[in-house]
Amino acid sequence: AFRLEENDLIPDAAVFRLYMIYTGMDQTMRAGDYSLNPGMTALEIANLIQNPTSQEVTFVILPGWRVEEIANLLPTSGLSVTPNEFLALVESPAGLSLPDGFESGSSLEGFLAPGEYLLRRDISVENLVQTFVDRFVNELTPDVRAGFERQGLTLQQAVTLASIVEKEGVVDDERSMIASVFYNRLQDGMKLDSDPTVQYALGYNLSQQTWWTNPLSASDLQFTSSFNTYLNTGLPPHPICNPSLTALQAVAYPAQSPYYYFRAKCDGSGTHAFSRTFEEHVQNACP
Repeated sequence: AFRLEENDLIPDAAVFRLYMIYTGMDQTMRAGDYSLNPGMTALEIANLIQNPTSQEVTFVILPGWRVEEIANLLPTSGLSVTPNEFLALVESPAGLSLPDGFESGSSLEGFLAPGEYLLRRDISVENLVQTFVDRFVNELTPDVRAGFERQGLTLQQAVTLASIVEKEGVVDDERSMIASVFYNRLQDGMKLDSDPTVQYALGYNLSQQTWWTNPLSASDLQFTSSFNTYLNTGLPPHPICNPSLTALQAVAYPAQSPYYYFRAKCDGSGTHAFSRTFEEHVQNACP
């Protein structure tokens, strides 16, 4: 414990030792080689030294996270990769094996597959990002790619639309219907009017401490950005988050519907009321 304190890995050796005795961990800790870093908590260190072969950590990317949210998790993950080096590589992914159809010069936003990963603590930033991209490639089956092509979308366009569907939908069963609304609007030259695209453009909200400002104000909807689909027709320049496979499948195989609008129902279920006209859309507003 005192060696850990001397190396600035724990703040107080005496407290750490008492905790180990109180929990009984002092009886089960085992000699071995461990990879420790100052970003780990005392509890993480205590758990790690129960198993000398535990050189791996579990890292989870949630569907709908933007790359900054993934980066924010790194300092407490037990990995040696820093947020800055992660974001730098994601923004300019030189030297990585990228998906077929990936647009040169683009960010990897949208192409980092959500899910649970078991990673070595000493993994390099290149191998970390490549692992996320490889899972994206593996999940993107030929059927899904064929669906994108039938819809007339490039890979970049399809993932961008899927990222919007991901943030708009809460219930998986609705995603194909949400995708159909956006396809109908795109086909008719209408703006997508998607709140998440504005949230992405606004960036981090310091007062709310979130990357996804909610609710949006009238002035927020007028925020000047190429990502703001209230101001610009068509799709944003690139994905706004990293979508789930369900969202990608919804874009590949959307429902066929007459709907151009949707809004959250007032029952708190997370489902949406869909409508054909703006007048119907207004009638679906909560009291």
